[in-house]
Amino acid sequence: MIGARSTLPEMMDEPSVPDAQVDRALKELSVINRWLGGHRASRLGVARLIGSLPSDQPVSVLDVGAGGSDLPGALAPLGRRFDVTSLDLNFHACLKAGEQYPPVAAVNGSAFSLPFRDRSFDIVHVSLFLHHCTDAEARTLLVNLSRVARRGIVINDLHRHAFAYAGITMLTGILSRSALVRYDAPVSVRRGFLRSEIDALLPPGLESAASISWHWAFRWCVSIPLMEKGEHGSRI
Repeated sequence: MIGARSTLPEMMDEPSVPDAQVDRALKELSVINRWLGGHRASRLGVARLIGSLPSDQPVSVLDVGAGGSDLPGALAPLGRRFDVTSLDLNFHACLKAGEQYPPVAAVNGSAFSLPFRDRSFDIVHVSLFLHHCTDAEARTLLVNLSRVARRGIVINDLHRHAFAYAGITMLTGILSRSALVRYDAPVSVRRGFLRSEIDALLPPGLESAASISWHWAFRWCVSIPLMEKGEHGSRI
């Protein structure tokens, strides 16, 4: 552990970052996500929530704060059709997401003002975005996400730990050619979560249903099923 959650800003959150730098950072982050367990955590989280669906039924997924959106590739081993919509505040990231294969529908918008109707998607997925938020923002975000999800929410984010911080600092210092990645990756770890902090962020009524697991390398996978109480009843 390396103390309390950091409030240091990340360079990728700055809208004035040149597009070329965003491109390089997105490419490197996609590789890091794939090789350091990010894809596996997202895949597991989604699989937990769709087990009861017929295998031939398409699954709609909203990928929030998606960047270049590598989610279609992450979910491909599950062997079924996923219709992914990517949401990001950075317009250039949306353009890159639109170039993915399998294709995604890219929407330029804010996670805190979702431009979608209630229960628009089977799954809402948020990977490496929650740590960009303050605790209060994260709680608000999760309430917003629960509004547009039918089956549940998947959170994939970082475990704040000294080993994770030292490892990503060394790895990106040696291998990364992106100044954004070299700066943001260690800061992201410092903005990550302990298990108790994840628990405290979950809205009332959702925390008891959530499945939370730890995965290498220092990832939390949180699956939150949203269950119905009758056709017009409340949700938990």
